[in-house]
Amino acid sequence: MAAPTGRPEPGSSARPAAPAAGLRPEVVVVPALGVEAPVTPISIQAGALTPPSDPQQVGWWSGGARPGASEGAAVVTGHTVHTGGGAFDDLDALSPGDRVVVRSGSETLAYRVGTVEVLSRDELARRNREVFGPTGPSRLVLITCEDWDGTGYRSNVVVTAQPVD
Repeated sequence: MAAPTGRPEPGSSARPAAPAAGLRPEVVVVPALGVEAPVTPISIQAGALTPPSDPQQVGWWSGGARPGASEGAAVVTGHTVHTGGGAFDDLDALSPGDRVVVRSGSETLAYRVGTVEVLSRDELARRNREVFGPTGPSRLVLITCEDWDGTGYRSNVVVTAQPVD
């Protein structure tokens, strides 16, 4: 997946006090898919945001917003395995209104799916700032690969969920 852009400006690394700063996610639960996946912080490597190698784990982009932050996208990416076994294999089966839960220790944040889109790699690159942006409304973005062509994935599933009050 392409690397997110729209990083905060240098010198703006200080985060406001909790809860505005959000939580460092430890587990992502997607009840509609039967997913309960441990979360590992990830960063951009060689220009890409790559999930953890274990397909049952998901990666939270530590360079973006934290879940529960007052603004910006908290991005979580997981593998799709074309033969099955990836935490986000069926991400495209989510529907608006489905619930997603992020846990950190004893704290829990609930989200409701707003949109489920399949974007070509080119379209995701064009909408990079919109999808991954550090500003704008607080949101959780779940991403995985899609459209296996026998040698690689041609698209990405992008699920955007809003916090439940």
